[in-house]
Amino acid sequence: MEDLVECILDYIRAYYTDYAIMINGEWGSGKTYFWNNKVRNKIESMKINGKQYTTIYMSLYGISNLEDISKKIFIETTQLMDKNLRKYMNSHGQTTIPEYAKTGLDMANFFGVTQNGDKLDYSKFFSTDDKILCFDDLERANVDVIDILGYINNFVEHDHIKTIIICNEKELSTKIKNSNLEMKTFIATYLLDKEGDLTKTEKPMVEKIKDKIEYVFDKANEYERIKEKLIGETFEYDPEFNYIINGLLMRYENYSELIRFLRENTRLIISTFNKSGTRNLRILKHALNDFKRVFDMVNKSYPKTSNKVMQTMLIFTIAISFEIKAGKITKEKFINIQSNEEYKSILVSSRVLSDNRQFYIKEFDNNYYYNFKAEYRFFKFIEKYIRTRIFDMKIFKDDMEVIINTVDVENLPAYKRLLTEEYWKIPDDEFGLAIDNILDNVKNGELELIDIVKLYAYFSYFTKKDLIMYDIKTIKNIFFEGMNIASLKSEYCENVEEELNKITVDGEMNEDMQEILKHFTNLNNSLKEKMYSQKAEELFMNIPMKMEVFYDMLDKEFMDVPIFKYYDPYQIFQRISCASNEDIVAIKEKLVNRADKYKKQIEPEMNNIKKLKQITDEYIHGKDISIKIVMLKEFSKELEYILDKYKTPFLSRKEE
Repeated sequence: MEDLVECILDYIRAYYTDYAIMINGEWGSGKTYFWNNKVRNKIESMKINGKQYTTIYMSLYGISNLEDISKKIFIETTQLMDKNLRKYMNSHGQTTIPEYAKTGLDMANFFGVTQNGDKLDYSKFFSTDDKILCFDDLERANVDVIDILGYINNFVEHDHIKTIIICNEKELSTKIKNSNLEMKTFIATYLLDKEGDLTKTEKPMVEKIKDKIEYVFDKANEYERIKEKLIGETFEYDPEFNYIINGLLMRYENYSELIRFLRENTRLIISTFNKSGTRNLRILKHALNDFKRVFDMVNKSYPKTSNKVMQTMLIFTIAISFEIKAGKITKEKFINIQSNEEYKSILVSSRVLSDNRQFYIKEFDNNYYYNFKAEYRFFKFIEKYIRTRIFDMKIFKDDMEVIINTVDVENLPAYKRLLTEEYWKIPDDEFGLAIDNILDNVKNGELELIDIVKLYAYFSYFTKKDLIMYDIKTIKNIFFEGMNIASLKSEYCENVEEELNKITVDGEMNEDMQEILKHFTNLNNSLKEKMYSQKAEELFMNIPMKMEVFYDMLDKEFMDVPIFKYYDPYQIFQRISCASNEDIVAIKEKLVNRADKYKKQIEPEMNNIKKLKQITDEYIHGKDISIKIVMLKEFSKELEYILDKYKTPFLSRKEE
């Protein structure tokens, strides 16, 4: 970086120049900081041939006409002319006039207000041999860049004023190409039509329009021509980020705990910053400021949070800031992920599924958490804070309670510690006690069935490595008995494959492990039957008194679930026969709709559907005709239609 400073100073020292120099770098990379802190002071401290140079800095951000640039130059130079203003600024340690003050000065000068008791002597402004002009944010002006460069060229070529232009040429190029794109497209299409080329098929229409736009509106080449005339040298700004990041951290010197944590994790900050793939220090500055609030809230409400969790929060805050604010993704990528568990399940399922969100989350995790192992890697309260600027206290507390109960090893039960932390991180003097505690949990059936299966994989591995003093037969018997007891109060596990993929030891499927899995599958299927029997009771009890609840539950939860398998057909009929005629028609239509859409999924309930039809037919046989009886006959007819689907190739009602 010192080499770049010296090159700029060589340009200033040169006796005669008829060109400007350009400093090119990405947005937010610290170019303006570099000018203010590394270049400007050195220029103003130089004396060449007895002259002391003065810098005049102007940001072109938002400039809408060339007159605004002239006003900015005038306002910046008034501080050099007015002794009282200069004295005031020096006494208050200011180097530039605030923008709101410039507005007042601008209007005061416009109305002829005097300085030091006299009208302004504009002739004094024509002294140019001691001025250095610096134009920043060239690509952010609302004026045609060709016009701005032509304007600046007047200072450089005719007045020989040393001039430095700071910009992001990559964004400048994009802006030149995309300016007035709708108008350019309209004119290019019109010209192609007039030339008879619009309907020709030798190349795609989009490509023809693009070529015509470049031919007619050749601004890029015009920019290159004027740049070649105006800019003598272009320097690439490639900052020393370690130095700059240390500068960013200095703003937190008054916060002793925070600055100590940030200093200890500077390498982590730099690593995450580099992984973002951008050079935008502005986003990093905002991310660190956001992390300050996260750090303060965690320390205030949960002071015993482990250093590992705080490090992960730091990584996540910086990572999510770059992903959202650098425009790399849309905010919706994370908006529907509600918890760390859901985040991890997406990572697991991404191995076999390949939709866009899953692919992105997998890449995000692989990038930012590479070589950094942490069980808890997604913080919903941080994601929402970065995305919406709302610090949701409820989500914060929910996240932190989960972290305390599942991640903080000081409070973790031994079995969760083994399942969430690499086993080799457990100290030797704690390992034996942890094993005994886990075996007690298993014997007493105190754990979920799926956790017992995962733990068996670890214990099988430990036995092979002689880490525990139990033979595999004893271990297997303990786990079998524990699973039987646990099945009495465990919940059905639906995502078995995802859960088993979380095992981090040798996953060899030996005969003992196969037996454990077979036993688990039988018990888990029983839990499934129990779960759906309870759900079926909750569903059908709403007939006939709470039909709105029944319809809502059926539509949202059971359209593709064979729920009729889990409820007595006679009771189903009793409830349906007591429903209104209108509801009988509605139920009939929903059953047909289910069969049309989810034939394979609901096939297990067909035995009960057959029994339901038989019960319905027996009830209406010999009954006097009434609207109710007619509705039940129609109901039976539709049940027959559904049953026929499993005898013949599938036909929807519309295809008959």
